[in-house]
Amino acid sequence: MNTPAELVRQHLIDAEICIRCNTCEETCPVHAITHDSRNYVVNFEVCENCRACISPCPTGAIDNYRSVAKSKPYSIEEQFSWDELPPQADPGPTAPSELPEDVVRITGIATSGQGGPNLPPWSAAHPYESLHTLARPALATVSGNYRLTEDGASSAVHHIVLDFGRTAFPVLEGQSLGVIAPGLDAGGKPHHVRLYSVASPRNGERPGYNNLALTVKRVLLDREGNSVRGVCSNYLCDLKKGDQVKVVGPYGTSFLMPNHPGSSLMMICTGTGSAPMRAMTERRRRRAAFKEGGRLMLFFGARAAGELPYFGPLMKLPKDFIDINLAFSRVPDQPKRYVQDLIRERAEDVAEMLCDPECYIYLCGLKGMEAGVNEAFADVCRSREMIWDQVLDGLKRDARFHVETY
Repeated sequence: MNTPAELVRQHLIDAEICIRCNTCEETCPVHAITHDSRNYVVNFEVCENCRACISPCPTGAIDNYRSVAKSKPYSIEEQFSWDELPPQADPGPTAPSELPEDVVRITGIATSGQGGPNLPPWSAAHPYESLHTLARPALATVSGNYRLTEDGASSAVHHIVLDFGRTAFPVLEGQSLGVIAPGLDAGGKPHHVRLYSVASPRNGERPGYNNLALTVKRVLLDREGNSVRGVCSNYLCDLKKGDQVKVVGPYGTSFLMPNHPGSSLMMICTGTGSAPMRAMTERRRRRAAFKEGGRLMLFFGARAAGELPYFGPLMKLPKDFIDINLAFSRVPDQPKRYVQDLIRERAEDVAEMLCDPECYIYLCGLKGMEAGVNEAFADVCRSREMIWDQVLDGLKRDARFHVETY
């Protein structure tokens, strides 16, 4: 008689809906996740099922398992070759012993003793997620494509409006969508989905119309300054009115704005990280007559005024509506200033908002800005005899601190 094989649950990534954003690989504390030019995969021999990667994933592609023989799990090489997950022969129940005691699944959010979940503000509206997939994308029509930065600026940033016609694509401020660029990559495979934050409020770029806006930077250089042509960014920036775009999503369940009256927002961003901040600010502007919003404070960084998206419209907003702080790092004959410098300069107001239980803080932009902003918050707290790490723990526990960097 053959002895039945011992079955275990293997953690896998669904290549069909993965958007290759690298969040899972950056999050994994044991470096069990890796990737090639095609897929992100999980190394069975290294993965400890800590589930730290589950909650940050914007599409849920990371939250997949298959029952396999312990002696013969799917190899990394097999996973690299997949276009979709293998069928589940017998999923079976997950044994309690397979999950660490300090990890609990609650309505799709993993919580643990290692920093807690990514939760939305308690009053945030209910987000819809993954309504449109790679297999069934939504088809949107370009109704506008405008360059935001000056012609001589070092980067071209475009404001692109997509109309969904009769297709339902509900989004909230802070959510993202994925764009599928046409054509094939060097390996003959369809291009990976690229994720973009929505730059318009929930009732559309034009109220009453089923549309939304994106803020897209044309990528011509990588972060090391080498020449590269971003496939999806250039595709989007070259679109003309009337062109059609394949869209998936929406995505995102935590980087959302509060809905309850009296709530305040502190927004910190650079470049195209301004997209969700514009959406939140515009939502509050449109509802200003209801006098339900609290304080709005914006820290926005760019090389110069001509390179700052939405600079003109920002300057037209009333000062009693939003407190705008602009940092420019490449102005001739002027010292370099970054958002963290402004946070220190506004220490009294920043400290007050950090301690305000109705204030929610949002950080969006290049990942490199995180360290400087955290150091500035630490300095602000130190000057007020507070400890930033303790303040930050409280902010996260109350879902008042939200970061989306790339």
